[in-house]
Amino acid sequence: MLDFTTIKDLKYQLGRWCRKLRKAEKLTQLQLAEELALSPLTIANLEKGENPTIETLLKVLQYFDELSSLNEFVASKIENLTDDQSTMY
Repeated sequence: MLDFTTIKDLKYQLGRWCRKLRKAEKLTQLQLAEELALSPLTIANLEKGENPTIETLLKVLQYFDELSSLNEFVASKIENLTDDQSTMY
């Protein structure tokens, strides 16, 4: 069976992750936005999966000490590539 994930699906899941992190710390979108020097609309858009920037995502993950989780995931993906696969592009 094919597992098909769209960009929209991933943006939605990343937004859900950020929302859960924020709520676990009992912060409002406004409070988080102020902590990160972002607008509340930026946080709201991220949490809805509406065109978040990578910079916004990384700032939120860093704030909640989850940046290393993403980094470890990416590093493991790189490590699992063979030399032939990594030079294909």
